[in-house]
Amino acid sequence: MRGGIPGLPTPHPLIDRLPAVYLEQDFLQRFLAALDDVLAPVLLSIDNLPAHLDPRSAPDDFLDWLAQWVAADLHGGSPPELRRAAVRGAVARHARRGTVGGLAEALRLETGTEPEIVESGGTAWSTGPGTPLPGQGRPWVTVRIRTTGDGGGGGNGRDGGDGGDGRDGGDGGDGSDSGGVDGDRSGPGARQPDRVRLEELIGAEVPAHVGFTLELL
Repeated sequence: MRGGIPGLPTPHPLIDRLPAVYLEQDFLQRFLAALDDVLAPVLLSIDNLPAHLDPRSAPDDFLDWLAQWVAADLHGGSPPELRRAAVRGAVARHARRGTVGGLAEALRLETGTEPEIVESGGTAWSTGPGTPLPGQGRPWVTVRIRTTGDGGGGGNGRDGGDGGDGRDGGDGGDGSDSGGVDGDRSGPGARQPDRVRLEELIGAEVPAHVGFTLELL
């Protein structure tokens, strides 16, 4: 929330609202000036309320409060522009949580790079009977992220499994589709990822019954 701002003037000094007989009393002027210093940030917030409620222009000390309104998970060490983008897009991301697109968007926002996401499931079509089902039987998702340095290799999430199932979408017969998401892995805003932070993020984004493997390449 807003705090005191040294030197911030008030648009409505309290001394101006008193009868003229009090204007020459030095003690009263100093006393009311101290109250003006306390009230000035409040009046500033009221006068600029629309800007305070917009994550693009809200002061830093207001941004965390706005994040609570939309349940945005702000990482303390994130750059200011990343924190503002997280609050601005939080509602739309909540609607996509649990989907590949939602996971990719969350990782893209966190790392500044395009992740590669491979699901264990898949879809297929065939004109003949007995076509094997696509994908793997174990619900799993593999996330690969390119880093600018040594990311510490791969790791498993959720249940500590070996992550073997779900590395690819399976053959799946004629016309199969693994459902992976990939593209250009690095961008101008790429940041060195924190493995623990990424594992927490992936665990929150994927469905509760789905395990995951995180690979930092």
